[in-house]
Amino acid sequence: MPALSETQHETEKKIQKDESSSYNMVSVISQFADDNLTFVRNISTGLAIAGVIVIARSVRLITKFGAVCEIPTRFIERNVSLRGRLHTITDTGLEVEHLPIYFPVLSHLFSKCVRTSSLAVCLAGVEVTPEGTEWMKKHLAPAPVVWLKLISREENTLHCMVSYTKQGSMWSQCANEELLKLGLARTVPISGLPSDSHLCWRLHKRLLKAEVKAEKKGRGLWKEDSLWERASKAVKDNTLLRFIMSLFKRT
Repeated sequence: MPALSETQHETEKKIQKDESSSYNMVSVISQFADDNLTFVRNISTGLAIAGVIVIARSVRLITKFGAVCEIPTRFIERNVSLRGRLHTITDTGLEVEHLPIYFPVLSHLFSKCVRTSSLAVCLAGVEVTPEGTEWMKKHLAPAPVVWLKLISREENTLHCMVSYTKQGSMWSQCANEELLKLGLARTVPISGLPSDSHLCWRLHKRLLKAEVKAEKKGRGLWKEDSLWERASKAVKDNTLLRFIMSLFKRT
């Protein structure tokens, strides 16, 4: 029993010594932190900035895409939205300069000397008429910043749902749907998407709904001729009537 008590006593002394050492270590660290508060804060800030840099670089938030092929495949698969500045409206689509998300200081640190170039963009699921192209030149020009919801990619062309904000409005509008509602475009299969995919069906249903509105209201492509226009056309297309009219002209 005496031997056991002596062993317990030594164990308790060892525990107390370890606790005392731990306490002294904590005290030293606390004292160092108090004496070098600015240094510790700078380390914390540096670690936070490093974390933001790693995250930003990993998801390509501050990368400017100068060509369609530079956009990661995962961006297309996840239908990521990119911000861009509208440069030109052509007969085949839009020319848009990508505008990456801006972070103070970080964007300057990691910005590369990328030449200013535009991405070729087509409105997904829409065939625009010449009147539709003129409409876009008139209504999209005052609002050059657009959002491109990536749908698919074919060679050097992006197929997107293009959103813009009208001057004086707080709400954005989808150019694909707006053209269909005005009868200035017609729906077509969405290029680059499997016809049986859920996304394809969902988008096509959405676009068809806009096209039906234009058809019901007789807008653009769906505008019906007046009675006089239909009668004039019928006369022009009737061979017998044209022959009779030619006889009257001769006489």
